[in-house]
Amino acid sequence: MMVKVGNRELELGGEHLTSLRSSNELLGDIEALRGRLAEDGYLLLRDFHDRDQVMKARKRILEKMDRMGKLDRDTLLEEGYMADGSKTIFMGGTNEDLPELLEVLNGERIMRFFDELLGEQSLTYHYKWLRAVGKGDFTGAHYDIVYMGRGTHNLYTVWSPLGDIDYAMGGLAICLDSHNFEELKRSYGMKDSDRDAIGLGHYTDDPLLVTEKFGGKWATTEYGAGDVLIFGMFLMHCSLENTTNQYRLSVDTRYQSASEKVDERWIGKKPRGHFK
Repeated sequence: MMVKVGNRELELGGEHLTSLRSSNELLGDIEALRGRLAEDGYLLLRDFHDRDQVMKARKRILEKMDRMGKLDRDTLLEEGYMADGSKTIFMGGTNEDLPELLEVLNGERIMRFFDELLGEQSLTYHYKWLRAVGKGDFTGAHYDIVYMGRGTHNLYTVWSPLGDIDYAMGGLAICLDSHNFEELKRSYGMKDSDRDAIGLGHYTDDPLLVTEKFGGKWATTEYGAGDVLIFGMFLMHCSLENTTNQYRLSVDTRYQSASEKVDERWIGKKPRGHFK
């Protein structure tokens, strides 16, 4: 099976692309989860969020998009088909108008998980990176540190699909072992997307440029509503291209120890976001 990863078509199960592995069997064993995170650089946890809550949040987001005129009115709202001429929509911010979404992202389940993972009280950034990715779009390969490196580097991304996402709709892909690419971490990984004026901050749109230079292999999967992909700031990742006429809804959130320094761009009632 061929899938579109970044700007390349790669064969799933072939030389360059494999499948992510789940860590659900380790739930309840925090030391084992820490070990897997250190080894693999990520944790894929199926059905972590309550699916019904995620689908309720998805419906509220789609209702908002429908009011914006972004959905095809001749199809079911829940399916999220794009209106003619519509494109990717970025809805980053505190999303206070979407309490159902915040109930998932700031809820007891995930905060307790990070309290245990970090061994102390955790916090989550107020800013949430909510996206409705349209047909033909994808995210280029990057480390997250270039966007939020002014606080602790012991910061974790949680990528949550807001709906079921198959290969055609374009979920996340990660470069295996890229959290150990020391040369890349010392070069690109030291940059700041604002300070260094590196535009979108992506390292490349070509996933093979990473693996041919540094090693590793790309991995992806199909995702269900409720799944999460958790990883640190130095894990190279990108997305598959959305090749469908339906929006791919997903959200990135960040979690860290409350006692460590926080990147001031992403906290508070009105986070400033990117600035010099």
